[in-house]
Amino acid sequence: MTASNEASPLQHVAIIMDGNNRFAKKKQLDKGDGHREGKNVLDPIVEHCRKLNIQALTIFAFSSENWNRPQYEVDLLMQLLADTIHEQIPRMEKFEIALRFIGDRERLTPELRELMQYAEQRTEKFKEMTLTIAISYGGMWDIAHTAQKIAQMVKDQEIEINQIDADLFGQQISLGDLPAVDLLIRTGGDYRLSNFLLWQTAYAELYFTQTLWPEFTVQEFDQAIAVFALRERRFGKTSEQVQQDHIEK
Repeated sequence: MTASNEASPLQHVAIIMDGNNRFAKKKQLDKGDGHREGKNVLDPIVEHCRKLNIQALTIFAFSSENWNRPQYEVDLLMQLLADTIHEQIPRMEKFEIALRFIGDRERLTPELRELMQYAEQRTEKFKEMTLTIAISYGGMWDIAHTAQKIAQMVKDQEIEINQIDADLFGQQISLGDLPAVDLLIRTGGDYRLSNFLLWQTAYAELYFTQTLWPEFTVQEFDQAIAVFALRERRFGKTSEQVQQDHIEK
């Protein structure tokens, strides 16, 4: 990923959907109900992105570290992910959105892997927008996995070592065919990336909110975009250079 989209409008939004369990405690709901409530928030956000002509939306559904959670919660999250995929396929076809997944699929059940592949194949023809769900995903895993792929390419004599650079790495890493992340939103009040899209968010603007994910709305999404619009994205240049670039274009 490079900064080649520096003069372009908002193209790629990533969201860390945090706060489901705290929402359940706050509302005195049963265990797992926070995740069920959070699942329903996604649809209006996706539709809104489509209306705004945002090219890509990537959401953090289940991290590499989430495997360490209690087994009942892991099982529930896996079931909700399967339910979400089933529900999203007709929605993706209605709104002409490509659905894809990133992450280490080895720990997922064969049934879930098959469902993910089916969803990707059913929607791959749509080019207007891409919804990516990160499942069993970690940014450090992504970088290490990409390094392995490139090492194999060298071993297979597909490339020379001196051809390895940031552009090549960015092409091989997850989401390498999409614009770099412009805006990363994290709900739930924490101020960290939590191992999400470490490479892809290198130049992203960050928006942190105390709002718990099940309470996140399209209105606050618009607020995040408004904040993004006020940011000056310099990509290593001075403010004067950025202003001059805008004048010339």
